Order: sequence, then structure tokens, then C-alpha cells
Amino acid sequence: MKKFVLASGLLLSAFAPVLAQETIDKSKFRQLAQELPTPNTYRSASGAPGHEYWQQRADYTIKAELNDDNQSLTGSETITYTNLSPDVLTYLWVQLDQNIFEKNSMTSLTRTNSVPARAPFSTAEALAEQTFDGGYKIKSVKDANGRALPYTINFTMMRIDLPQPLKPKQSVKFSIDWTNLINDQKKQGGRGGYEFFPEDGNYEYQMAQWFPRMAVYDDVNGWQHKQFLGTGEFALPFGDYKVSLTVPSDHIVASTGELQNEDVLTSAQRSRLAQAKKANKPVLIVTPEEALKAEKSKAKGKKTWTFVAKDVRDFAWASSRKFIWDAMNVNYAGKNTMAMSFYPKEGNPLWGQYSTEVVGHTIKTYSKFTIDYPYPVAISVHGAVGGMEYPMISFNGGRPEKDGSYTERTKYGMISVIIHEVGHNFFPMIINSDERQWTWMDEGLNTFVQYLTEQEWQRDYPSSRGEPRNMTTYMKMDKAMQQPIMTNSESISQLGNNAYGKPATALNILRETVLGRKLFDYAFKEYARRWAFKHPMPADFFRTMEDASGTDLDWFWRGWFYTTDYVEQELTGVKWYSVDTKNPQVENARQRTEINAAPKSLSQQRNLQDIPKTLVDVKPELKDFYNTYDPLAVTPETQAAYQKYVQALSPEEKAILEKGLNFYEVGLRNNGGLVMPVVMQMTFSDGTNQIVRIPAEIWRYNEQEVTKVFVTEKPVVSFVLDPFQETADIDMSNNAYPARMAPSRFELFKQQPQGVTPNPLQKQMQQQRPQGNQ
Repeated sequence: MKKFVLASGLLLSAFAPVLAQETIDKSKFRQLAQELPTPNTYRSASGAPGHEYWQQRADYTIKAELNDDNQSLTGSETITYTNLSPDVLTYLWVQLDQNIFEKNSMTSLTRTNSVPARAPFSTAEALAEQTFDGGYKIKSVKDANGRALPYTINFTMMRIDLPQPLKPKQSVKFSIDWTNLINDQKKQGGRGGYEFFPEDGNYEYQMAQWFPRMAVYDDVNGWQHKQFLGTGEFALPFGDYKVSLTVPSDHIVASTGELQNEDVLTSAQRSRLAQAKKANKPVLIVTPEEALKAEKSKAKGKKTWTFVAKDVRDFAWASSRKFIWDAMNVNYAGKNTMAMSFYPKEGNPLWGQYSTEVVGHTIKTYSKFTIDYPYPVAISVHGAVGGMEYPMISFNGGRPEKDGSYTERTKYGMISVIIHEVGHNFFPMIINSDERQWTWMDEGLNTFVQYLTEQEWQRDYPSSRGEPRNMTTYMKMDKAMQQPIMTNSESISQLGNNAYGKPATALNILRETVLGRKLFDYAFKEYARRWAFKHPMPADFFRTMEDASGTDLDWFWRGWFYTTDYVEQELTGVKWYSVDTKNPQVENARQRTEINAAPKSLSQQRNLQDIPKTLVDVKPELKDFYNTYDPLAVTPETQAAYQKYVQALSPEEKAILEKGLNFYEVGLRNNGGLVMPVVMQMTFSDGTNQIVRIPAEIWRYNEQEVTKVFVTEKPVVSFVLDPFQETADIDMSNNAYPARMAPSRFELFKQQPQGVTPNPLQKQMQQQRPQGNQ
């Protein structure tokens, strides 16, 4: 870097410019007042529920029977709906999410596809499966006295017209009877369904969105009756459930809630369950041997399992004769929770070793960062559904190979999906955001705490989301292929990056770089406390985080959540200044060194060889005073002038002069549009370094380009922006001064014959296998 000398009387200062109103209106630091709704008595300006906050309630009594012969369900439910709003309701809206499997569903009609010229049978089969008729067949809708209620079905929503208006503080009771075919999850997809195991001829059922459910009515949207098209999830009111499930007598049922009739289990299983309630490691309740016996016998009788759940927003269950079941007790903050896992033998050895331990770890870690887990059970079920969440129960993938081996990716993928889906108990099952409208409030917040939980499972856990550097590939994409985080879920083209990865990354940066862990953790926990068992909206989260941390974060929400701007900071240059000491012995010597060190021009170098002597060398009489004059020589006059200068300085000014400070003027440019803190690492000539963290407000007067002066006692040999890759900067090549060359490698390989490469665990198993068994 080029070095400059500062006159010792120079004053370094910066004056804030007066900004025109037009500039303020476009500023990335303007407040979010126009974007956020006006606070009111229901939702306060602090982000907390207002003193008149209200929400509706729906209580259910359900009886359902599973038909294992034709994979269908028959159900009857009674709903008690309580109007706690100040509004009079003349009709109710009920969600019929299973109707996405109707032949003429909106999902099917709006799905784009094409027929290729040549295609495998699987493609034709997939197209043919669109004719599957798995929607609800509503048999009746009746009031409490058994009289028919008029209703209208609009794809996945059903309006029930009330005979009398439902006034505030009043309740209405009505019943719905229905039947439907259960979808083959492997073929038709979906968040629930069945899996068929051809090896033993058995089924596993994972029952989700399986009954007509009340839609949310709230103070922000009124009725939340946006159509379910398959991506946006669910907004549901809280209530109590009593559910009786009739299944084949040899099936084991996993469910939301607590089992009320343990006599459906054998005496040995009841004894093991009692043991598990006191154990701190998994105890087998249904053993692999018992599950294998049930697989083969296939009993024809029926049993009814009854479960009760309090204060939940949904209810799901799973059923199969193939289930192995293990459980253990988890104690956190003095409260006991049963962590459980249900899985077919195809899930072992992974599931028996890890699943329940992961459930317990998730409950403890999420409770630390949010609220204490309030429910009595937490369940992980393995089957065809790769990952889906419900109160107290989740469906998770991650299946080893048939020989019991698995890849590292399979192992950590399974652990991560269990953490994620069990974690959904907190977001959105308890902190009950509207998933249909704002997917990030569900998936993004949950993915962020998933990342924290993964890192507490194992040092340097290979988390796929959370680290800022993992988000840069998406953020550097063409903006035409992105949408802001604040986009309705059904309109997002890259749901994983937009609703999961980007918000999780933003929150990690907010925690580590913007606020720091202490401020962030307090505010995040306060948000969870305020909105547990309530319906928060984005403004409630934004306002609570600012209110509890004491930090204006409007610039952060605007950039990360309302735009597709990205982080791309550039270090444009460095100018090095040192103080002129006025001491002729010091300054003249410095100048002489610089002159001697200056490179000679090409002409000068060649003239030394081609011109042995100049004319002045040959005729010394041509020399005069200036041929021997040394302007850098120290004289008594210059020494006296220096002493006079020093005597005029105050003690404080002398101290600054003697320190020999270095002043570095560093140029910074914001190329990506997303304003972020500046994190600068300075490495000194002695090998030590220093990190300087500058708040994002450094960009408030000029959002494109600024300069910053760093003052050091030791000379700096290099500057590096974002040395720990904590801001999601998409281009690190321009973050260093002097510039650094990034090494790259290419691989030479010899073409190998095609074939299946064993995973590392299979190779080890093959090596350990006795020779005679190979």
C-alpha cells in the first residue's frame, strides 16, 4: 500500500451530510412504518399481544376406522367451535386438505407437465396416478340436534352456513361424517398416506390432514381460507381432542396425545412402558421379534385406541403391525416428557440407535432457546413421508440399505430431519404462525433452531443450513429467479432456499454478527414466551425482536426479508498515513531511505553501463555548490526549529507525536445492495491480528461507498473483510488488501467401468465378514 505522511496538526473529521427527503424515502435505513400494520388493542407496538387480543377455539371428538383391506378411512367428528372474537359469524370455514387428491382438484388442474416422446413406465404411471380419487366423500354435516346444515365445498375449503348467527362468547356444535381412500405416498405423494412393503405384504399408515379441520379466523385476515395447493401448510385454531381409532388388532398406533386405554397392549408391553417412563435411555416396548411375528400372522380382528390431547392445533397418527416401539423419559426444568420412536424393521440399525435420543435432545435444546416443552409426549415415526410435523408426533425419513449399511449423508440426514420435525412442535405447533401465508415464520425460524440443536448434538455437525457461507450460491442467483422472504408460500419458486435456508441464515447472522448472542437469545426467547399458544404475525416477530433487544433492526428486516438484495462488500483500496514527527533526524533519514529504495528506471540502469563517465565526472571544474549540497542533511538550524516546535506542544500532543501512530484510510463499496455490518481483520507486521466490528449504520449516509480510517500503533500488513464468512458475502475475491489469489484444483482421473460403488460402511462390513461367508 502507498504510504503518506500526515502533517501533525491535521484534524481528521467527518460531517454527516444533510439528506434530501427523496433520498430518505429511498434509504435502506428508513423505518418499516409503511410495511407493518398499525398497532392496535389486539397487537401492540412492542410486538406483544394487545390487552384485547383474542383467538378462536375448536374442540374435537372423533371416531375413525382404518380399513387395511382397501386402504380407506371412515370417520365421524363432532366439533365445538367457540367464537371468542368481537364479531358475529354467519358461517364457518372448514379445511378439506385431503381434497388435493380429488380427480379435479385445483392442485391437479394447475399442475403443469408434458408427455415426452420416449419415457419409462414410471413416468406414464405417475401421469396416470393423477386420476386417483382420494378426496373426502362428505356423507353428512349436521347440527347438535341432528338436523342437516347447508354447506358449500370450494376445492379444499368448505363453508358451513349457520342457522343462527354465532355471537361473541357463544359456541356452536356440529358433526361431519366422511370417508376417503388413503393415498399411496410413494406414488401420489402428499404429507401423509400409506407405504406398502411387498416383501411381507404389509402396510404402514401415516395419517395427516386426515379429518375436516376448522380454519383460522383472526384479527388480521378474518377467515384464513386460502386454497391448499400442496406447498403452503396449515393455519389452525387450538383445542382439545378426544380421538378413538379402530385399527386391525395387531396394529400398533402412534398418535398425538396420551393413550387412555393401555389395555390395547399386552401385559409385557405395559410393563416395559412403565419402565420406559423412568429410563434415561430408550427401552423397547414392542420388540423387533414381536413386530416380526405380527408381520407374519396378520390378525383379522380389530382394536380401538383412544387418545386425548389438550391445547393442540392438530392431530395426527400412524398405524402398522410392523412397528417396533421404543421410548425413554426426558426431564427438562423438572418436567417429564416421554420421547418415543415407532419404526419398521427396515429402519434399523439407524432408528433403534438414534431416533429417540434425537427426540430427547431436540426437546431439551429447543426448550432452552424458546419455552419449556409443554406436552407429555414427543414422537418420531419412520415411514414413507420424508418429513412432516404435527403436535407431539412427526413423520421422518432416513432408511439404511437392506444390508443394514448406510452412508454418512443418510445418517446425518435422518438426524437432521428428526430434529427439524420434532422441533416443529415449537414452530408452528405452539408458537402458532400462519404457515399458509408466511412459510418462513414456520420453516425459517424452525430451521434456525434446528441449526443450533445440530451443533449441540456433535461438534462441527455438517449442518446444511444456518451457516452464512452455505447461502451464497442462492443469493448470487439471478434476481428473476428469486422472491423476497415475505412472499406467500404458494408463490415461491425455490421454497427450500427462500423459506428455510435464507431466513435461518438471516437469524444466525442477526445472532452472531448484528446483535450478539446475549441480546438475540433474550429477545428470541421473549418472542416465544409472548406468542406461545397464540397466532403471531410477521410484525409481531419483528417488533418483539427490536423491543426486547433495544435495537432498531428495520434496516435488517427490510434488506433480508423484503428484498432480493445480496451481500457483496468490496475492499476497494487502502492508503497508509503516518504522522510527521518534525524531527529532522527521523524524517530526513526516512526520506533518504525511501529515495534509495525507489527503483531505477530502465534508462538509468542501462546508462550506468553505456555511459562510464559523464562530462561533469571528466571536468570537475564544472561542479558548483549544488553538486555537493545535501537537502536532507541535519543542521543546527533544523534541530533548533524542531526543539522550538516540541516545546510548544502540550503533554497530550507530545504523547500522540511519540506514539508513531499509523492511519489507514480504507475504501469500502457495497456492490450487492444489502447493507450489513463491516467485519474487518487487520494483520500486523509482528504476525498478530485484530478484529474490528462496525455496525451496519456505517452505510446510513452513503449506501454504496464509504471510507473508514483505522488507527494503529503497529504497522498493518493486510486487511481482510468478513474473515469468518459470517455475513453471507457472495464474492470473497475482493475482500482482501493486498489482494489474495484463491487456489483452485482440478482432478485427473481414469475412466472406470460403471457400477454401484459400496458406501464406506459396506466396505468395512465386507472387510470384517469371514472369508467363508463372502
